Amino acid sequence: MRSMTSDRLQTRGFRLAGLAALATVLMAAIPVTAHAQAGEADLDAVRAGRFDFGKMWTFEYAPGDYFSETYGFEADDAWFERARLSVLRIPGCSASFVSPNGLVATNHHCVRGAVTRVTEEGESLLDDGFYAASLEQERRIPRYYADQLIAIEDVSDEVFSATDLAATEEEREQVREAKLEEIEARLKGVYAEQGDSIWVQLVPLYHGGRYSAYVFHRFTDVRLVVAVELQMGFFGGDADNFTYPRYDLDFAFLRIYDGEGNPHRPEHYLGWGEQGVELGSVVFVIGNPGSTNRLRTMTQLEFQRDVQVPAVVRFLDSRWNVLNDFYQAEPEAGEAMNLRNRMFGLSNSLKASTGRLTALRDPMILARKQDAERQLIEAIGADATLSQQYGTLIDEMAEIQAARRRIGGAYGAFLALESQAYGSATLRRGLAAHAYFEAQAAGAPADTIEAMKERLAGIGDFPPQMELGFLTARFEDFQMHFGAAHEITRAALQGREPAEAAAALREASVLGDSERATEAVTSGSLTRDDPAVQLAATLLPTYRESQAAFRDYSRDEGRLERDLGRVRFEVYGRSIPPDGTFSPRITDGVVKGYEFNGTIAPPYTTFYGVYDLYSAHGPGTWWDLPDRWRTPPAGLDLSTPLNFCSTSDTYGGNSGSPAVTPELEIVGLNFDRNIEGLSRDFIYLPERGRNVMVDVRAIRAALDHVYDADRIVMEIETGQLYETEAAADAAR
Repeated sequence: MRSMTSDRLQTRGFRLAGLAALATVLMAAIPVTAHAQAGEADLDAVRAGRFDFGKMWTFEYAPGDYFSETYGFEADDAWFERARLSVLRIPGCSASFVSPNGLVATNHHCVRGAVTRVTEEGESLLDDGFYAASLEQERRIPRYYADQLIAIEDVSDEVFSATDLAATEEEREQVREAKLEEIEARLKGVYAEQGDSIWVQLVPLYHGGRYSAYVFHRFTDVRLVVAVELQMGFFGGDADNFTYPRYDLDFAFLRIYDGEGNPHRPEHYLGWGEQGVELGSVVFVIGNPGSTNRLRTMTQLEFQRDVQVPAVVRFLDSRWNVLNDFYQAEPEAGEAMNLRNRMFGLSNSLKASTGRLTALRDPMILARKQDAERQLIEAIGADATLSQQYGTLIDEMAEIQAARRRIGGAYGAFLALESQAYGSATLRRGLAAHAYFEAQAAGAPADTIEAMKERLAGIGDFPPQMELGFLTARFEDFQMHFGAAHEITRAALQGREPAEAAAALREASVLGDSERATEAVTSGSLTRDDPAVQLAATLLPTYRESQAAFRDYSRDEGRLERDLGRVRFEVYGRSIPPDGTFSPRITDGVVKGYEFNGTIAPPYTTFYGVYDLYSAHGPGTWWDLPDRWRTPPAGLDLSTPLNFCSTSDTYGGNSGSPAVTPELEIVGLNFDRNIEGLSRDFIYLPERGRNVMVDVRAIRAALDHVYDADRIVMEIETGQLYETEAAADAAR
């Protein structure tokens, strides 16, 4: 398969033209009925639904009775234990054991970085795929791990019995940290026999309204076994991301090894669901959903809608464009810098953030959130004790959001100002140089001064075009969020347009590139009169003041959220699950299509769709195929289900999560949501959102008929470990 060169990027015709264009695309994708209902309904009459706060159930508050009554099987403690111990948390994603020999299934996009790290000279495993034909060929991934949740302890009462005695908020924070450290040390002692592989995480649930101690077994010998080609794992690319129907073969296999270098033998693993799923099938998705905002107050959501999320969308859009412009101009250099993965990450975040903004601007969603808050306020007011202790929380939160709004311009103007990935190196050197001069003037110790000089000289370069792009984008941030008349905007632009001003500053300042900067620092010729240092001097007072204010507001916000979490749990108990925390959860749903702009999105797709799209778009597009796939491989039944969707409540971090049956057989791997599902950051709406999964029947078919991975096929079917292809072929 060819690399994604500049020609391919141009051919695919998918370049983000900016916020307005992207927002239009996403808004157009929302079903017409959602907007029609919003316009026709009496929003004052809208009521919150039973599961508006979602179904991201924790294992310590396992919904056994609900599962058993709703789905007709015995969801007892043993069932939940097996489910929990069969699933893993890997960096940024989820995974699961699928054999008694440590074989682990996850998404391809979860291991892209790992594939790159094990690639040897002369190989292009990201493009060409990888299969270890023998146990010996499985490649250990450096700096990688997998965590298995082996024990949970609800330590809420232990924490609160200590913090409730504190006289001030500062004292309460100190007591809390001390108590959490004490609990961590205690649990490490309890599980000391398992050695250094034990890791204890104290997880604040309900934003600190409850606390759970999670004890993980951390595996650090993780090896790559199978990875499909990027073009198959990301078929449809950015254009299809957060859409459905989908046709992605987004899977990979890893293997966990023990401390002696042998394949790990897990006590629990998931069976392989060879029969797959059909319309109406019950599925449970187990994994680690990332942070959500479902328990935030209305004023918090309104601040996100009006200030925070628009700024994030604009930032992601502009920085993606900088990377894309450079990649278009210098594709080989872009490949060497691994820009594809960075661009995928930015694009994914951009679509997600734009979808969140769409949800926050949906009047029906906000009306349901408003009703849920009304119900909570009424419940607090109906109880004299709760009212006395918690009755002012919502109003106090509103005051904090009003204060944050007053400095909202600074949020967007300075967003990721000192980022090493997306912040101008020239401006970062200017900030570092100004801090150096400040330290000198204050009479800082010589070793401190020397360390600051080394830090300044150590700021590396972006390629010139990329640096100018990042500096221009920052000047546009100043102009957009502060306005043309603000002193920072005037100091940055000097009467010019942003691009012209960026080029002029980089040319005039000795801090415009690392070579000149190092020479100036070493020789002592750098002065406060340097244009980049002068700009830093102008913006730093506002920057520091706003950063300090936002930290104070966040601290106060956190205090209120902890108390809101406690009272919410007092009122609703386990019936409302906590927000996502990238900690293990289990969610229930059914395989189901949905109405979409006058048609029906089917519950599953097949390999036929892959070839339909390839035929329609052809080589050099997001729907291109690797060479071995371009002609349907012999034996591959094109009617095999490839992707399917369900109503399960998933979010970022659930990538790689297994979808299982009540019998705990794996039937799919979660890899995405549809655009409507992006509203799940704030509310769970099963009538709109769907999670999207790779069907295990497609995975098995690809392993068997395309990749000739007989030893893996035999392992998932029989549970036997085959060290070589020859051994598997002989057994077959």
